[in-house]
Amino acid sequence: MGLRLHSRISPAIHSLRRHADDAPPVERETIRRISLRLIPFLCLAYFQMYIDRVNVSFAALQMNEDLGFSSLVYSWGAGIFFLGYFLFEIPSNVAFLRFGARRWIARIMVTWGLLSAAMALVVGPTSFFALRFALGVAEAGFFPALLLYLTFWYPSAYRARILGGLIVTVPVATIIGAPLSALILQLDGLGGLKGWQWLFIIEGLPTTVLGLVAFFHLTDRPDDARWLEPEHKEWLRRRLTEDEEELQPPHMTLLQSLRSPLVLVLSVAYFGLVAVLYGLQFWLPQIIHHFGPGETMTGIITALPYLAAAVAMVLWSRHSDSSRERVWHIALPLVLAAVGLIASAATGNLVLTMIAISLAAIGVFSALAVFWTLPAMFLTGAAAAGGLALINSIGNLSGFCGPYLVGWMTEQTGNPVNGLLLLASGPVVSALIVIGLGRTFARRRMAGEGA
Repeated sequence: MGLRLHSRISPAIHSLRRHADDAPPVERETIRRISLRLIPFLCLAYFQMYIDRVNVSFAALQMNEDLGFSSLVYSWGAGIFFLGYFLFEIPSNVAFLRFGARRWIARIMVTWGLLSAAMALVVGPTSFFALRFALGVAEAGFFPALLLYLTFWYPSAYRARILGGLIVTVPVATIIGAPLSALILQLDGLGGLKGWQWLFIIEGLPTTVLGLVAFFHLTDRPDDARWLEPEHKEWLRRRLTEDEEELQPPHMTLLQSLRSPLVLVLSVAYFGLVAVLYGLQFWLPQIIHHFGPGETMTGIITALPYLAAAVAMVLWSRHSDSSRERVWHIALPLVLAAVGLIASAATGNLVLTMIAISLAAIGVFSALAVFWTLPAMFLTGAAAAGGLALINSIGNLSGFCGPYLVGWMTEQTGNPVNGLLLLASGPVVSALIVIGLGRTFARRRMAGEGA
């Protein structure tokens, strides 16, 4: 698994090298060392996080019947994760600044890995809800911590591409994890355990091991990096300082970032984006299974939209960096996602439905790869810790709403595909918000230049 994941990560590292081909030697060497040291491990950690977060979608193929869960019970269990995540996201990211990257990321990974494996102990709705909620609490802060951590190491000109390289592990996690999960389900009965119980155990425990590795492998700040030479640290310090001086608006405090209208509006935009992401993640296996394929074939077919999305988001984020344009690189894919969702609900054929869902996946992941460059335009330091966490936590509340809406529509119509139609308005609203924010940033930039 690690070798296959590394083959997906390598293009991101190579694209960074190409981006720096015309740069001074010290810049090329600094970016090369940082990328080789951090990106493979962070991608592997993020890959494992996503496997543990959404493997319940495959477990449901057996677990729902074994434990008598209805579509709505499953929806509540899938979504309640995000309530725990929401409540503890900001405190977790503030703790990240207090304790440092290696300690806090290690803590998160060890606890969520153990709780993910403990999902094998679910015996009914109450234990299902409790463990999913606890898993959300344990994982809270991981993704915004990675976002903030990368701003310590990469100047703004590299961030869309490096974020694309990190976030591409989300579709890759499904490309690899979907067939793997379907295969693990075939262990049903081994050692007296159900296949879905083996799924949680086998995919949860490696995260705990990675958490222990994180404590020794990660470096909190560039100044602490023994693997960077003094001239590399000096170049990076100078470039990051230049980025901060260009921030529009100027520095905020932590409390100011939590009250910032820009942060709140971005949170709403992210809400619409993430609703699509998790509506697909938690229901796609059951949508495919609804058309008749068995568990193994369902795993293979589930991977196809994410394979297309993985390729598209790497190319799209690279184009965003080379053009230095962000707004339309977010808005246009969001519109594509909405079109794909509407088309998927209009077909009654597995092949056409999967083509439409692939378009939706390409759109939502391409937008996601560039989205997180927007907060970096006006947030830094403690303000970034709070602002990024708030955007992520509010946005991820849609991880509850999206799957729930699909589950509700499934109960009403008997067909989970129809639930995707309810999600189509989210990315349209998000696209309009991002376009409006782009105009706001442009006006502020012009006002600053005029002054």
